[in-house]
Amino acid sequence: MKSRDLSSFCAFTLVEVLVSLAIFSIAAVALSSAYLNVIGGYRDSETQRERHENWSLVRLQVLIEPDREALESGGQVTLPNNSTLRWTVNIESTELADLFTLKLSGEIAGSEGWSQNERLMLFRPAWSDPGDRDQLRADNRQRFSENRAP
Repeated sequence: MKSRDLSSFCAFTLVEVLVSLAIFSIAAVALSSAYLNVIGGYRDSETQRERHENWSLVRLQVLIEPDREALESGGQVTLPNNSTLRWTVNIESTELADLFTLKLSGEIAGSEGWSQNERLMLFRPAWSDPGDRDQLRADNRQRFSENRAP
């Protein structure tokens, strides 16, 4: 039998093992942090999508309501997560006949603390006073003819 010299064995030193463990630990921390950021991004995008859907529901409810007084009194919508979105509308006349500016505001009370504001233009002939409508149309015709003249 041949005797082997102990110095001829190939092995890692303790320093090499510790360095490799440190590099592995840093890589593991970096990868787990990146993974958590991706998961958080998915969660945030899902929350934004839900908020957009909820606001679209409120906007649709406002746009299909024909009664001006019912809109001005505001309302609330119960959302799928059992929270309540309260909304109000401020309606103002414009310089054009039958065209109104709606300032829609809504908020979800509670832990979310979310609110949204939007400005809409809405054509509703039924909301106009006939006397005001005729005056606005005459004023617009006058302005148009003044701007059109050479």
